[in-house]
Amino acid sequence: MKDLAIQVEHLGKQYRLGAGGQQHNTLRDAISAGVRSMLRRDSGTGGRRNAFWALSDASFEIERGESVGIIGLNGAGKSTLLKILSRIVEPTTGVARIAGRVGAMLEVGTGFHSELTGRENVYLYGSILGMSKREMDAKFDAIVAFSGITDLIDTPVKRYSSGMYVRLAFAVAAHLQPEILLIDEVLSVGDLPFQRKCMDFAKSMQTGNATILFVSHNMFSIKTMCRRVIYLKQGQVQFDGPTDEGIRHYEDDCSLSTLPWAGRDHDAWPLIIKDCVITDDDDRAKKVFDHGERMKLRLRFETRRPVGKPNFIVAFVRSDGVACCNFSSEVDGAVLDGLDGDGVIELVTPPLKLVAELYTVHVLVREPGFQKVLCAQIGGTFHVRHDTFDTHFGVFHESARWSWDGAGTTPGRSPDAGEPLLPLADALQLAPSGGLE
Repeated sequence: MKDLAIQVEHLGKQYRLGAGGQQHNTLRDAISAGVRSMLRRDSGTGGRRNAFWALSDASFEIERGESVGIIGLNGAGKSTLLKILSRIVEPTTGVARIAGRVGAMLEVGTGFHSELTGRENVYLYGSILGMSKREMDAKFDAIVAFSGITDLIDTPVKRYSSGMYVRLAFAVAAHLQPEILLIDEVLSVGDLPFQRKCMDFAKSMQTGNATILFVSHNMFSIKTMCRRVIYLKQGQVQFDGPTDEGIRHYEDDCSLSTLPWAGRDHDAWPLIIKDCVITDDDDRAKKVFDHGERMKLRLRFETRRPVGKPNFIVAFVRSDGVACCNFSSEVDGAVLDGLDGDGVIELVTPPLKLVAELYTVHVLVREPGFQKVLCAQIGGTFHVRHDTFDTHFGVFHESARWSWDGAGTTPGRSPDAGEPLLPLADALQLAPSGGLE
């Protein structure tokens, strides 16, 4: 018999567009709002026309001790699902059964009061999560130490940065010692050392048989944490299974989608990328490149109105979110006087010296001088392959020239270099003006 931590059956959440956030400052406002609501119900169409399903007919089971990634494009329903599971919102349809103590990190500063100090908010947030004052007293020093903001603990949190909010809130939630932990992308706000600390904590929970649901756009973190993913698309479960296969579904749907930071005004862009083909230097389509191999990208674009002197930019972003390099038509001297209609632009990279990892191609078009964004889309993904050069080597690896001075040494040869290494005295003689270049 399965030992289930979470059981979800036909879960759905419907929202009504324009219904939220309306303030009733007077009795007249409240009455008029009520009349409008009745008219919508009587008409039978207004309510349906203004409603949308953020989550629809989701069903799955998660056994105790599993770590499951929840992935999908923006607006897929990931955050809505976690809010239902954490009892922040009620579902419109279906049921979610939770067996265990839940700790949730869903939004920056959830449960914090801006006028209170960090110390006061630790106790406030702890009580919201279900801790007693005695329990908070016993864990307070450990919580503050984990957050790393000891010097600011008696400062009002309204003066905290968003990263400091996250660090303190996560520290409180972590020391709740939950049996089920829900994490929704908030770790991307913190700095890299704190993100690693949180990941290490989550891994320690895994060894303690805790159940973790992890929402993230960072596929590197998903692969590190989860053997299983649930892929949501437009509010529905499209895939539930092994992580690598789920990420492939996600990456396929990412292709040509709008970059998350670019906002929702893509309909106003004067230009869009219709296709991005990734090949080797011989025009063979491929997804895996050897370290040192060239890549060719062919971008097919469509203009909605004339564009003067566009600057095409192609960036390579590693799966852990590190922006590794970019190529710019403006910087490289490929000046385009103007575009009007459809066309194709091609880029051939220098030999790729990136370390072995998964990369996403970001395609941007800006006005001259890297000004206003005219287009910002995801072009696709590729892997770089090498047996030795991984992320422990940083972003890229290119062989250097080494010299030495000392007895008992024999010139050797660098693994990737064509020239033998030289003794330091010989290298100094080769360099202009007796110095090293």
